[in-house]
Amino acid sequence: MTQIDIQKIEDFIKTLGEHKLIYINRLVVERLKLISQQKSTNQMARFNIGERVTFTDNEGKTKKGIIIKLNKKPLRLKQKTGTIGM
Repeated sequence: MTQIDIQKIEDFIKTLGEHKLIYINRLVVERLKLISQQKSTNQMARFNIGERVTFTDNEGKTKKGIIIKLNKKPLRLKQKTGTIGM
């Protein structure tokens, strides 16, 4: 997409009323959700059940375990201290 294309889209958006903008917003949000789901699916495809993994959680703690179940979100991880969902 060129800068000229982007400018045309911006100019077009400026001509729209509230109802049309709300409709387009819904389309854009749904498209972004689909892209996000595709990214998640691609990332999950890198893992296999039974695979040993190590990662850092949101609190900065290192987690180690074996993948026992893969969902779209979350995966289940078996650790020495028990099973957790990620």
